[in-house]
Parts: sequence; structure tokens; C-alpha cells
Amino acid sequence: MTDSHDTNAALQQDALEEDKKQAELTEVPSVETNEVSNEKAEEEADPESKKTAYEPKKTKAEVIERLKELAQDAENADKQELDVLKQTFYKLHKAEQEAARKAFVEAGGEESAFVPQPDNLEEEYKTVMAEIKRKRNALYAEQERLKEENLQKKQEIINKLKELVESPEDANKSYNEFKQLQQQWNEIKQVPAAKVNELWKNYQLYVEKFYDLLKLNNEFREYDFKKNQEIKIRLCEAAEKLADEPDVISAFHQLQKLHQEFRDTGPVSKDLRESIWARFKAASTVVNRRHQLHFEQLKEAEQHNLDQKTVICEIVEATEYDQLKTFSDWENKTQEIIALQAKWKTIGFAPQKMNVKIFERFRAACDDFFKRKGEFFKSMKETFSENLEKKRALCEKAESLKDSTDWKTTADILTKLQKEWKTIGPVPKKYSDSIWKRFIGACDYFFDQKGKATSSQRSVEMENLNQKKEIIRRLSDIDIDTATEETQKQIRDMIKEWNGIGHVPFKEKDKIYKEFHTIVDKLFDKLNISTSQKRLNHFKSNIKDIANKESNSLYRERDKLIRTYENMKNEIQTYENNLGFLTSASKKGNSLVNEMNRKVEKLKADLELVLEKIHVIDESLNNQE
Repeated sequence: MTDSHDTNAALQQDALEEDKKQAELTEVPSVETNEVSNEKAEEEADPESKKTAYEPKKTKAEVIERLKELAQDAENADKQELDVLKQTFYKLHKAEQEAARKAFVEAGGEESAFVPQPDNLEEEYKTVMAEIKRKRNALYAEQERLKEENLQKKQEIINKLKELVESPEDANKSYNEFKQLQQQWNEIKQVPAAKVNELWKNYQLYVEKFYDLLKLNNEFREYDFKKNQEIKIRLCEAAEKLADEPDVISAFHQLQKLHQEFRDTGPVSKDLRESIWARFKAASTVVNRRHQLHFEQLKEAEQHNLDQKTVICEIVEATEYDQLKTFSDWENKTQEIIALQAKWKTIGFAPQKMNVKIFERFRAACDDFFKRKGEFFKSMKETFSENLEKKRALCEKAESLKDSTDWKTTADILTKLQKEWKTIGPVPKKYSDSIWKRFIGACDYFFDQKGKATSSQRSVEMENLNQKKEIIRRLSDIDIDTATEETQKQIRDMIKEWNGIGHVPFKEKDKIYKEFHTIVDKLFDKLNISTSQKRLNHFKSNIKDIANKESNSLYRERDKLIRTYENMKNEIQTYENNLGFLTSASKKGNSLVNEMNRKVEKLKADLELVLEKIHVIDESLNNQE
């Protein structure tokens, strides 16, 4: 009797110790509730991770076709894909309405009077979505019904356990029935979330009471402990292998299932309980830490993406519209906006709560830019028409003078007309080339006739040709291998001498010019003369030819260089302003900053060369005076 009592007491103590361990396991979230929370965490950390796996739809018809495919198995359709399709459809729908509105306004209609046309595809879209929603609601209702059924089944098991506990004299005989009830309990899955904890506590209560009443012999008890030990060691090994699972999310989900199985497995011998639980808990900690680190890294990457996109928005929003006064200004700025849009596409997603907002901000800034650009071009149409009429009048004057033989007087008049032409602004693009060719054709015709009338200069031109050939011969005789600073001075003196020689026969002009500059370039290359200096030297050597074309050719060239200089200064200022926004908003830097810096440096070098050319023309004009 004493042995039986001692054995029963030992069994009760073992059961109580195991139940404490089981209670500790109950702190781990159940599989069903944890999977829900984990899915939510994944969505918050990477809201668009699933989007990239879906093939993008370019038309509303493609969206509807995909929805019809999903409707065939709506119960298993991915909610994330449904959301993406919904957003895509209405973005395309909105874009069509905006295009129709724009066309209506451009056709002369008032924007407030615009009424969108009915969209048959939208009705079809709503019908398909309603069908999907109906099926998914039916699935949800069925799932809730099954949870209620599972709840009733588990409550019935608890009632049967209660009956076993209330019949202590039959406890040993009821052991097999008890194990069957445990098996049935484990096979029943989801129940309503609100009932999970209460149901588990009641179940544990009666399991504990049954073990308190159970009068098994030590040998049977040890056998039960051994089987449970084998199961829990297997679960420990499985949990430890998850540390090497490449898919962090999958590893976390698998761990939840292992926790459920560990909790549902019975006790082991008292001396092994702490060590087995510690081993399983340590393996779980490794997986949980990897899971947490994964989402922290995602969050950091998304924040960095948000920072970059914010900088791009600030650059577009900082556009100084009052400085965009010409077509060239607007075209240069348009290319910058397009480059920023291309850069935007290379940047990944921002955090979920900001991803849509930052895109809407960027789109609004770009839309505002292109809207203002459209308004500018529209406002210039009337001015263009006026300019076209003015230039046609100048063409008529030039054409009436092209056959004149009063060379001096007519040349002066045509020169004044050319100056007046420059003061008139641009004309519609489709007339730009033709009106210019008409005007310059009349002017060139007169000056060509004037040149033919003064052909007595040909003998002088032949002499000039011989002199230039002599200079080329002298340049060819220079020994570069023994070159000194004096050699460079000799070359420059010969270039100066070349520039002082007058015109050569027209047929020989290009040939002798090319021959001269070929050998000069070769000498300069060997003497390490910079590219900019060579271009300047070429310009200096050609300055006399420019001056001899017509009386105001140097002024025209100078005006052209001044406009180039101002445009380049404005372009440099624009890039430097944009660089200011980039460096003040993002200290990490990116490839966009480096590219803009390279452009600024090249523009500054070109700007210096233009300034040198202007100085050369000024010196030539002073010498003429």
C-alpha cells in the first residue's frame, strides 16, 4: 500500500513539473494567431515585396482579364495581387480621364464644363470584383463555421476529460481513452481566436487532474517519458537546422509549427526536462533574432530610398519658373526633369506609410512643371505669329534689293536688315528654317554678286596662296625632337603671320586651310598644347576670314558668343542650385551628384574658352578702328 502511495505521489509530482513546462510553452503564440501577426509584420516591413512578383498590366483590359482568371479560384486569390490590380485599374482610369480633360480644354472647352464619358470597362471591372468579393466572403464564412465546429469538438473533449477525472476508480483503465482524447485534441486545428486561451486553460486543468489520479506503474510511465523524449529531441534538431534556412520568413513559420508540436507532446523524465526545453528555446532564439534583423534591414533600406526620393522631389519643387523665359530654357529644364524621373525608377520602395505619399508628391511636382510648360508654349503662339509677319516683311525688303548694283548703299541696308532680324524673336518651328533660308538666301545672293564684281583681287589672292604655302613648308621643317620654348614662339609667330595674310582663291581656301591646321595640330599635340588652346588658336586663325565675309560679321559672331556665354552661365547656375539641394538633403551622396559635378566642370572649361574668343574678337574690332 505504501509503495503504491509513493509511486502515485511521484507520478503526481512529475505531472505537475511537466505542466509547469507546458504552461511556459503556452506563452508562445499559437500557430494560427502568430501566422496572422507575422503576415501583417511582413506587409508593414515590405508592403510591395509581392508586387514585384506580378506581371505589370498596361491596360484596363489586361487588368480585367487577370481578375477573371483570379475569379475562377477566388478563394485562394492573393489579396496583395488583388490590391495591386485595383490600384492599377484606377490609375489607368484616372489617366484616361485626365487625357480626355486635357484634350477637351485644348479644343477650346472650359475645364469646369468637362464631363467624363461613361466607361464600360469600369462596369465590367466592378462586376468581376463583386464576384470575387462574394466568393471570398463565402469562404470566410465557411472558415468561421468550421472554427465554431472545432470549438464545439474541443469542448466535448474537455467534457469527456472531466468525466474521466470524476471517475478516479477507473483512471488506470481509462488511460488509453485519455491518450485517444489527446490525439483527437491535437488533430483539431483552428478555433475562434477569442476562445483559444480559455479553451487551452480548461484543457490543461483536466489533463493535470487526470495525471493526479492516474495510477500507472513506473515501467509504463518511463516508456511514455522515453517516447516523448524522442519526439522533443527530434523537434530540437529541426529547430536548430532552421538557423541555416536561407528563407528567413519560411524559417520563422516553420518554427511556429515546431512550437505547436512541442507544446502538444507529453512530458519527459524530470531530470531531462530543463535541458531539453533550454535546447529548444536556444534554437528558437536564433531563428527569432534572424527574423527580427531581416525586417530591421528592410526598414533601413526603405528609409534610405525615402531620403533619396525626398531629395528628388525638392529639386523639382525648387524649379525657378521665372527664370525659364526661352524655349531653350524650358528644353534644358525638361531634360533635367526627365533625368530625375529616370533616376526615380532606379530607387526601390519607401516605407509603406510614405510610399504612396512620396510618389504623389513627385508626380504632383512633375505635373505642375509640364502644365506650366504647356501654358508657356501656348502663350508664345501669338507672339510667334507676330514675329513671323515681321520676318516676312524683312524677306520682302531683302528680295527687292538682291539685284541692286549699288554695292555700298545696298550692302549697308542689308546689314541693317540683318541686325533688325536679330532683334525679332522666334517664329513657329515649322516656319523657322524656311523663313531664315528665304532671308539669308536673298542676302547671300547680293553679296555673291558683289564678290564677283570685285574679282580683280584674284592676282592678290594667288600671291596670298603662295605665301601661305611657304608658311606650311616652314612649319614642316620644324624638328619637334629638339623643340624648346623658342620653338613654340616660332610656331605662334607663323600662325600670326598666316592670320595677317589676306584671302586666297576660293577653290583653294578649304584645302590650304585644312593643310595648315593639320600640321599645326600635329605640332601642338607634340608640344602638349591643351585642347582648349588649340580651339582658341583655330578661332584666332579664322578670325580674319570671318571679318572679311561682310561688314558686320564680327559683330554677329560676337553676339552669338555672348548668347552662348549667358546660356552656359545660366546652365551652370541651375546645376549648382540643384547640387545645393542634393548635398543639403542627403549627405550620403549618389551617382546623380557625381554626374552633375562632371557636367559643371566641363561647362566651366567651355565657358572660359568662349570668353577668350570674345576677347579675341574685341581685339580685332579695336585694331580695325
